[in-house]
Amino acid sequence: MHFHRSRPARLLASAALALVATGCAGLQSIDTTGSVPAAPRSEVESRRDVHALGERYRGNPGDPNAAIQYAQSLRATGQRAQAVAVLEQAAIQNPQHTPLLGAYGRALADIGQYAQALEVLKRAHTPDQPDWRILSVQGAVLDQLGRHDEARQHYAAALKIVPEEPSVLSNLGLSYALAKDLPNAESTLRRASARAGNDRRVRQNLALVVGLQGRFTEAEGIARADLPAEEAAENVAYLRQMLAQQEDLKKAGRPVRTRAAGKS
Repeated sequence: MHFHRSRPARLLASAALALVATGCAGLQSIDTTGSVPAAPRSEVESRRDVHALGERYRGNPGDPNAAIQYAQSLRATGQRAQAVAVLEQAAIQNPQHTPLLGAYGRALADIGQYAQALEVLKRAHTPDQPDWRILSVQGAVLDQLGRHDEARQHYAAALKIVPEEPSVLSNLGLSYALAKDLPNAESTLRRASARAGNDRRVRQNLALVVGLQGRFTEAEGIARADLPAEEAAENVAYLRQMLAQQEDLKKAGRPVRTRAAGKS
């Protein structure tokens, strides 16, 4: 589900674990990259990238690096199905290229093909040479499937390789939130927030989890802390709306649905 909002507001919307049906591009709030997000590019710049990288890819479709970069540009402009098609063809020609398989698995997760994504991601690294980024993505996909205990095993394995890595901690915190363990979600997201630098996604997720526990004033303060006034107001308004909907469901005696985030 896409929201026509500024980027931070969309990120908070994508992390709405309690009520709102969102897409996988969590894997946007559930991070599928294991890296600090790149600076946002204008629509013109993004389309220029797609054209240039597409020309390079078409000149040598068997080049796995060209396929990865072209698919990344397609995903950045919302062309996720096309990105999957590019990576699928490249993976057929390069079945042992682990970075390509990792990109293909992420792209499959983007379009909700979780079971297939898991199969591809298993081939994207090996037990003797584990990739913490892939472990974190595997955890995120397992969370999408409701297999939270297994997901947390993958996050734990990733954290053994990169202790206190904020993107993994953020995924772990959201995993707890999806399992309705909000105290552990909050404490883990606070650890992530302390190490996240300028990645505002983590703090917006923390604001959401704090708000879900009824501490709205505190949540509002977190949501406003590092955003321009207009974007902060949008996030706070969204948070108020979401919590009001949650309260209405409780009063009506209906279960509160939790669905996964939605990557990025």
